[in-house]
Amino acid sequence: MAHYAIGDVQGCLSSLEHLLQHISFNRRTDTLWFAGDLVNRGPRSLDTLRFIRGLGTSAHTVLGNHDLHLLALWCGVGRQHSSDTIAEVVNAPDGRTLIDWLRQQPLALQLPTPNKALLVHAGVLPQWSHAKALALSAEVQSVLSGPHWQNFMAVLYGNKPNRWDDALEGEDRLRLVVNVFTRMRMLRDDGKVDFKFKLEPKDAPPDLKPWFEFERKPAQQEGPIVFGHWSTLNQLKNPAGFCLDSGCVWGGKLTALRLDDLQIFQVDALEPPAATVP
Repeated sequence: MAHYAIGDVQGCLSSLEHLLQHISFNRRTDTLWFAGDLVNRGPRSLDTLRFIRGLGTSAHTVLGNHDLHLLALWCGVGRQHSSDTIAEVVNAPDGRTLIDWLRQQPLALQLPTPNKALLVHAGVLPQWSHAKALALSAEVQSVLSGPHWQNFMAVLYGNKPNRWDDALEGEDRLRLVVNVFTRMRMLRDDGKVDFKFKLEPKDAPPDLKPWFEFERKPAQQEGPIVFGHWSTLNQLKNPAGFCLDSGCVWGGKLTALRLDDLQIFQVDALEPPAATVP
């Protein structure tokens, strides 16, 4: 039995199948943990969702920003981009089944490791413990999986508020939680989340630092944070844990981390690179 965390697939199903062959994945004994962004910009978003959902309890995922974008487009909110490749999901005969499955997924998951590692798509604020992150994920999951989830999607978009406060309530609270888990890369010294910078940290202005370079307030014995989202980061290991987005959809690699011994496995992308920059 082995557990693998896998970086952003983004509709690159051929690359995923190649990676699973490379690690000799056995769905009867092994478990996959996806870091979100299952869909979009790659050529086979619909097939990817069908495949991962079809793995049943052998696969788990957190939601990424592209997954939420798909949910928003299904609801008729949000802006469709020329680089989107998810219309096939919206128009599929089993589209509603796939959407209902996707919206049940959390923003954070505790991984099956002795040190209780955490899986998210983009990151975790320095002041959030793993327990706090899981609780906040549950708040959002309760709304997304509920009967009025489309109302929430209609107010999801926006960059405000951009600094955490435990006193935040309602839409503002949930919007910031979603943005942290699915969009965050850089923070300012005052704790505000920056949503614009997407390149390597070395190219950032001096008032910005990667979220994982800030001192974490919770107890240091908490396990690593495994995430994706940042294909231009160009480093797998970092002070918080592991970034598994190695730019498969841009012609890079697809990465798996075996959680049992933290061994990295990678395969080259099989799909042609997406036409736009990250």
